[in-house]
Amino acid sequence: MEALRMDSFDDHFTGLLIYNPQNADTLLSVNSDKYFTPASNTKVFTLYTALKILQDSIPALKYVTKQDTIYFSGTGDPSALHPHFQDISSIQFIKRFKTLKYVTGSYDEDRFGPGWAWEDYDSAFSPEITSFPLYGNVVTLSNSDKISAIPAYFKDSVQLQPSSVRRSEDRNSFFVDPQQTDTIEVPFKNSISLTQSLLESAVGQPISLVQDFPTKDFRYVYSVPSDSLYKYMMHESDNLIAEQLLLITSAVLTDTLSSALSRDYMLDTYLADLPQKPRWVDGSGLSRYNLFTPASVIFVLEKLYKELPQSRLFTLFPAGGQSGTLEDWYAGNTEPYVFAKSGTLGNTYCLSGYLKTSSGKILLFSFMNNHFMEPTSSIKKKIEHILKTIRDSY
Repeated sequence: MEALRMDSFDDHFTGLLIYNPQNADTLLSVNSDKYFTPASNTKVFTLYTALKILQDSIPALKYVTKQDTIYFSGTGDPSALHPHFQDISSIQFIKRFKTLKYVTGSYDEDRFGPGWAWEDYDSAFSPEITSFPLYGNVVTLSNSDKISAIPAYFKDSVQLQPSSVRRSEDRNSFFVDPQQTDTIEVPFKNSISLTQSLLESAVGQPISLVQDFPTKDFRYVYSVPSDSLYKYMMHESDNLIAEQLLLITSAVLTDTLSSALSRDYMLDTYLADLPQKPRWVDGSGLSRYNLFTPASVIFVLEKLYKELPQSRLFTLFPAGGQSGTLEDWYAGNTEPYVFAKSGTLGNTYCLSGYLKTSSGKILLFSFMNNHFMEPTSSIKKKIEHILKTIRDSY
């Protein structure tokens, strides 16, 4: 392979591991056993967790029936009435019963992950984590001819006025600039009573709250194909889906919705032999508490590469120059040569995935950059040069 110059990365902390899974050959290693803030590269671990635990469809609703009464609770499935998926499986099923009882006692974690930035509460990338997400836990606001809100439940809570924030921090009061013409998504402040109200509006029936199920003879309603959630999470770097997937996996493993439970389970089982044990605190990578090494990311990428058909695997990851967060970067000459997950926070950019060389070989790479002061676009250009050199030289 042509010698690679890494001196342009000397002004910040960089880690890089390039690995050939066909012959277990390490082609290049720079700080690959050091810990980095991974940002959304964390979602590679979340993807692997969901693939190991969930089946082909997402469990959307856990329920028990007694005559014409249904007791139900959420599993964490984020697809119900979601702006992209618009799934109504749970809603349609609940409507079949005369008496509806929402069981509230299965989730008691915080609305945000550990270490999330508090001031992001009104940002579309930071919806609250809940046991029964509806509408993606965001309000979709537009102001073309007049203000519209989806769900319509919040229409009377929207004010047309300039504001430095899109929602009040402590309540569901939303602000739309009169000059704004594009559609925006704003997280709403959640509560059990709000979930109750939104569900009642969706099903057109009253719903009462109860703490527990009458029995443990649970059944499940399923919603969207699992791969549709995985692909959207990976391509759009959707943080809500990442967080909710860890809740869903815990719901399958136990009676409790707990992100920590899923993470601990994976680290004790499928990821017990990671090269360096990570500090893994959320599903999305929004937290700067997360710490992963390039070698550990490669470890998971190799498991995915060996356990999934290549056609399916490369569909789940964004393709350079074509899709998701890589649409404008890492384009091939005639077809994609990079299939990878990016991760971006302030002064942080990471890219990990699969590289198809000119000779047809598939290489695994994890490129992590922390603490740089230059624009992220400059880091991307440097990474692109390195990846193209590898593609053309190996």
